[in-house]
Amino acid sequence: MIKRKPVPAIAAILLLVSLALAACGGAGSANEAASPSASASQGKAFRSFQTAKGAVDIPVKPQRIVTDYYGGELLAAGGHVVGVEPSAFDNPFLKDLLKDAQDVGAPINTEKVLELQPDLIVVMYDDNYDALSKIAPTIHIPYNTAKNIYETVELFGDIVGEPEKAKRFIADYEKKAAEGRERLKGVVDENATFGIYELTDKGELWTFGDNAGRGGQALYNALKLKMPEKNRNDNQTLQLSMEVLPEYAADYMFLTVYDPENKGDKLKELQSSAVWKNLDAVKNNRLFINDFNTFYRYDPIAITGQIDLFADMLIERNRENQK
Repeated sequence: MIKRKPVPAIAAILLLVSLALAACGGAGSANEAASPSASASQGKAFRSFQTAKGAVDIPVKPQRIVTDYYGGELLAAGGHVVGVEPSAFDNPFLKDLLKDAQDVGAPINTEKVLELQPDLIVVMYDDNYDALSKIAPTIHIPYNTAKNIYETVELFGDIVGEPEKAKRFIADYEKKAAEGRERLKGVVDENATFGIYELTDKGELWTFGDNAGRGGQALYNALKLKMPEKNRNDNQTLQLSMEVLPEYAADYMFLTVYDPENKGDKLKELQSSAVWKNLDAVKNNRLFINDFNTFYRYDPIAITGQIDLFADMLIERNRENQK
């Protein structure tokens, strides 16, 4: 992580107070309706937004947004992100879009946020919510508030005041999904099953549903490929033992490997096991090992990009298997 020069304590306190006073002066009553109200101090319009922590007055059109884990969601809806947590910069779908944004740490570093002078802060985790709220209007959106790409884009389109951009994003997503389904006609059997799995650096093996990252929304919701019936569960994830793995296997299997130190030992162990070697997907060359950073992502921009990635790999593997 890059270390950044801290703001001197006195300067930080003065800036904190001035920003807090400006935000308070610009916000209307927390009990007023959601219609815009003029801010006398900043010349901005504000509205009341209901959150898990109650109503918060936020800019109707925020111009400088800081977030922890909602960079992709905000960008998909047309938001201007100036600060985000560090792992977002490893997201291959967001790198170009975040070229002018700053790393604000994880958990968020309040001094860095002060430097960026945001007019809105959006957080998944509320560890330092009170401190951030003194810098700018802060809204807490807990993890899994939205259950799919439609709910997500609509929610964040509302937050950034860009509902029309949100609608356009969804229209583009639906077009991409339809194109992907068309490309796969005749490539995979419509009755074939497709499973998503992950191996951890501790040797744990998990299966994933349609809303836990790893490409689930692209595979199951966009491309409408069939999940093994036994893999469906309310928790979206399920840890498997090697003994029961064949019961949760699929005709096509997609594996990500969480291996932050790049040791590779757990994957070698898995691939050398008799249970793994005897899976139909392995024997039929329908097992795919997918890049963790690419398929872990579940923001709307990543989901849309993953549609083509899945379609491409299935088409290419089908060609291979026909030779």
